[in-house]
Amino acid sequence: MKIVVATADWSTIDTPLLVVGLWEGETLPPIVSDLIEADDWSGRVRQQQLLYPRAALAARRVLLIGLGRREQATTDRLRELAAVVVQRVVDLKLTHYAMLLPQHAELPAAEIAQALVEGSTLGAYRFDRYKSDIKADDRVMLETLTLLAEDDAATTGAQLGAVVARGAVLARDLGNRPANDLNPEGLAVAARDIATRFGMRVTVLGKAELLDQGFGGILAVGGGSANEPRFIVLEHGTAAAATPTICLVGKGITFDTGGISIKPADSMDLMKMDMGGAAAVLGTMHAVGELNLPLHVVALVAAAENMPSSTAYRPGDIVTTLGGKTIEVINTDAEGRIVLADALWYAQRYQPAAVIDLATLTGAVMVALGPHAIGVMGNDDALAARITRAGERAGERAWQLPLWEPYKEMVKSDIADVKNSAGRAGAAITAGAFLANFAGTAPWAHLDIASTAWTDAKPKAYTPKGATGVGVRLLVELLRTWQTNS
Repeated sequence: MKIVVATADWSTIDTPLLVVGLWEGETLPPIVSDLIEADDWSGRVRQQQLLYPRAALAARRVLLIGLGRREQATTDRLRELAAVVVQRVVDLKLTHYAMLLPQHAELPAAEIAQALVEGSTLGAYRFDRYKSDIKADDRVMLETLTLLAEDDAATTGAQLGAVVARGAVLARDLGNRPANDLNPEGLAVAARDIATRFGMRVTVLGKAELLDQGFGGILAVGGGSANEPRFIVLEHGTAAAATPTICLVGKGITFDTGGISIKPADSMDLMKMDMGGAAAVLGTMHAVGELNLPLHVVALVAAAENMPSSTAYRPGDIVTTLGGKTIEVINTDAEGRIVLADALWYAQRYQPAAVIDLATLTGAVMVALGPHAIGVMGNDDALAARITRAGERAGERAWQLPLWEPYKEMVKSDIADVKNSAGRAGAAITAGAFLANFAGTAPWAHLDIASTAWTDAKPKAYTPKGATGVGVRLLVELLRTWQTNS
């Protein structure tokens, strides 16, 4: 969908649909008040009224959307309302529409424009790649959204919103693809495509290279599958004194049966999305490339398929990781942390200013935080605080969990350096405590996105069923403001 920002008088805009957002309890603009009885409108959040102005306006339809109380306004509320609007546009089978940019004294026009563009793009998202019965008349292809603003300040925000949304859409597309169409090599193909488009450097290690270099964690987890594992390095920019290096690490388990510790059949189909961390990292790199951020950003994706077979790793096995530390395998379904052990160790060679990993790691984080927040833990409170602030601004909330020494004691093994499961108690945190053994001394944060990477409940209008692309908006916000928001 093409995004256009215009400063023309909205009453003269010739458009199939003009969207006007109105604050609750405030006087209707004169042009609108002539089209509707005052008692028919309150402006409460999500209230809608479709009007046909005939000759009163150039627009052929006017859609009023309630913005709620002005003092309760947030960019995320506007993002969600934009998604509500775009879904109404699709229902009306329109390809073009215009939206009047709401005015708010405490929300800059650029931030409002960014939220509206993100909400519109993400709210219009559909994943119908594999549907063969969609008729041409049923497929509405949105072509243009025109944002009507008072000046050009909204243009930058609109452009940023479009870039961020494209990154999130890429992450959603990757997450929704089934494992027979997206295996570890498929993630490598996606990384190569990004590298080609934006002039990044990419390295993909196959099984032979992983064996030669000692990636014992990835090889163990991927050893039961005919689809061999991959380790992917995608690099934007170059390290320099004034150019910090940020490593983004993604768990890329393209399907997770649980291995020998096999999962129950119910909902196992969702395990095609166990590469949500990798999808978020690749979607972020797409946005980083489009924005050409003045940072050295290194994406590391540990990709494997966790399958049971005669060559699969087993409970009780001892795995030697890339850094030489050993893992006692208690449960082969705690596989994500094992592949991340190699990737986090690899990240240390860049001497990064920060390492951030994203992983659909534990069901326990759903119990702790529900579907509304990402679990964050790590070795640096300042980095965790930066992440939570970026999440608030981006509309992807994160909450820091403690990573105290007693949790680290829980993952110690009697016969190896660590064990990959410490039981149910504090399971989201002990998973982070396990990863801490491989993160080194650089500032590091672990983001457990298992409760937010997919959904079947549509918690927000811009979040469809299936893969959500969570993490992209947060990471882009964090990276683009890295030098200015400490």
